[in-house]
Amino acid sequence: MLYALLFPLAGTIHFFNLFRYITFRAGGGCLTALVVSFWLGPKLIRWLKSMQRHGQPIRLDGPERHLIEKKGTPTMGGVLILAAFGISTLLWADLDNGYVWAALFVTMGYGAVGFADDFLKLTRRNTKGVNGRVKLICQAVIGLIAAVWITSLMPAPLGSELAVPVFKHLLIPFGFIFPLIAMFVMMGASNSVNLTDGLDGLAIVPTIIAAGVFALIAYLVGNHIFAGYLQINFIPGAGELTIFLTSLIGAGLGFLWFNAPPAAVFMGDTGSLSLGGALGAVAVAVKCEIVLAIVGGLFVVETVSVIIQVFWYKRTGRRVFLMAPLHHHFEKKGWAEPTIVIRFWIIAMILALVGLATLKIR
Repeated sequence: MLYALLFPLAGTIHFFNLFRYITFRAGGGCLTALVVSFWLGPKLIRWLKSMQRHGQPIRLDGPERHLIEKKGTPTMGGVLILAAFGISTLLWADLDNGYVWAALFVTMGYGAVGFADDFLKLTRRNTKGVNGRVKLICQAVIGLIAAVWITSLMPAPLGSELAVPVFKHLLIPFGFIFPLIAMFVMMGASNSVNLTDGLDGLAIVPTIIAAGVFALIAYLVGNHIFAGYLQINFIPGAGELTIFLTSLIGAGLGFLWFNAPPAAVFMGDTGSLSLGGALGAVAVAVKCEIVLAIVGGLFVVETVSVIIQVFWYKRTGRRVFLMAPLHHHFEKKGWAEPTIVIRFWIIAMILALVGLATLKIR
C-alpha cells in the first residue's frame, strides 16, 4: 500500500525513492509487525483470558507437569501473529505482486482452519477439534488453489519443475501434476510446525529462523544479478516475498515476547498451521521445496517421530519413544523444558546454515 501511494511521489520528494528498494520495505515491514504485536498483544491476551476461563485444554496423557504448569493459559495467540503480520505485509509490500497474495491466501486460509480447530477444542473442552479428515481436506483445497496460482505466475516451464539443490540447474519436470506436489509441500510444512508446537517458544523461534533464511533466498532469486552469480533460478517478482517474510519475522518476535517461558499465551493451531503454510507457500514460489526440508529439518524430525511411533505401536503394541512428538520424549526422560527448547533452537540454527550453504555449493 505504501509502495503504491508514496513511490510515485519520488520525483517530487526524493526521500520516497527509498520505497523502491525491497530492503528498505523489508525492514519497515519487520519493525511495523513488531510494534503492532507489542501494542496489540496485552489487549488480545486479556480478551482471550476473559473468553477462555479454563485456558487451552491439556492432554491428559501428556507430561504430568503440563496439567499444573500450563493450566489456564489461553490459546489462539496465533491471531496476534496473523494480525500483526497481515497489517505489516499489506502496508509495505507491492500489492500488485501475485506471489504476495498467493502466500497470504495460504497463510490466512490455514489460519482459518486452525482457528476453527482451536474454537471447537475450547467449546467442547477437550483436545479434539475439527475432524482430522475434514482438516486435511480443507488444507488440501487451499494448498492446491495456491499451488496452481503460484505456478501460473512463473515463467514456463519452471512452474512445473522441482529444483534440486547443490546440482546446477537440475530440474525434475513433473508437468501438470506439480501442483499436487506443491500442495503436499504446503500441507506437510503446516502440519509439521503444528506437531512441533508443544512447549513454550519451541515452534516460533525455528519458524523465525526458517523465515529469515527464506527471506534471503527470496531476495536472491528475485534479483537477476544475484541469481546469475549464484547460479540459482531467477524468478521475476519473487523478491517481494522478502517483505512478506520479514513481516512474519517481526510478528513472530512480537509473539515470542508473550510466549517466552512461562508463556502468557499459546499460538494454538491458529498460529502453527498458518506459519507452516506460509513457509511452504514461499518454498514453492522460490523453487526451494527440498531446501525447506533441510532448513525446517527440526519440524521434519518431529513429524517423523510421530509417524514412527504410530506405525510401530500399531504393528507391535510397543512404543519407540516414551512419547511423541520427540520433544515430549525428552520431557518424559526428565529434561527441563528450557533445556529442550534451547537445544532444539540450536539444531534449527545449524540446519538453517546447512540450507543456506546449498545456495553456494554448486
